[in-house]
Amino acid sequence: MSDAKKVVRPLSPHLTIYRMPIQAITSILTRITGNALIVTTVLVVWWLLAASTGPEYFAVADAFVTSWFGQLVFFLSLWGIWYHYLAGLRHLYYDAGKGLDVDTSEKLSWAVIIGSAALTFFTLLII
Repeated sequence: MSDAKKVVRPLSPHLTIYRMPIQAITSILTRITGNALIVTTVLVVWWLLAASTGPEYFAVADAFVTSWFGQLVFFLSLWGIWYHYLAGLRHLYYDAGKGLDVDTSEKLSWAVIIGSAALTFFTLLII
């Protein structure tokens, strides 16, 4: 067999210029926030279970929940709740057969992102 030469081929140009559409990003974020809210629910259930178990166990759970990490988890969960809610409303709008053109779906995707951040901010002001 003859010497095999390694052929250097250029990469496809789309690999360097491709930008993921905002609709795809919001779809992925909807799945991530849904799963993250499950983790937060487990954390809340653990805290409530610890409260019903005894003061020593509750002290451990409460120390975790009230730590900076626990507060960060609950802050991100608050954003996740609003984001998941608005994305669900957008999905219901899509299910009605409306807003499926590219321009409208892009605007709705940005509305979900900006709206969830604004609602999180306003919720923190109220609390």
